[in-house]
Amino acid sequence: MMNYELMVIFTPVLSEDDYKAAQKKFADLIKENGGEITHENPWGLRSLAYPIRKKTTGMYLVLEYNAPSDLNEKLKIQLNRDENVLRHMVTALDKHAVEYNNRKRHGVNAESKTTEA
Repeated sequence: MMNYELMVIFTPVLSEDDYKAAQKKFADLIKENGGEITHENPWGLRSLAYPIRKKTTGMYLVLEYNAPSDLNEKLKIQLNRDENVLRHMVTALDKHAVEYNNRKRHGVNAESKTTEA
């Protein structure tokens, strides 16, 4: 099992209920195919750096999960089929990135630890 991070930008015209349903849909897809969600972070409505399909804002979702590598292809197919998804990106996380994210989430200083001389 590998660690991954999925970032999805949904169209901004979704209602709050549709946004939550879309979050649940992709989280359930990961769970059904042998994955485990380690952290879910819905960012909500944010401005885009450049227009995508004539939209200047998007609703962001970031999921961290553990899954077998073959799950990513199934996930990408579903993300490409969903007309509410503007963009998506799956990133493989190494052990250092996972540790950094955990420290950042739990309020521990996320910067590298320095020793006094």
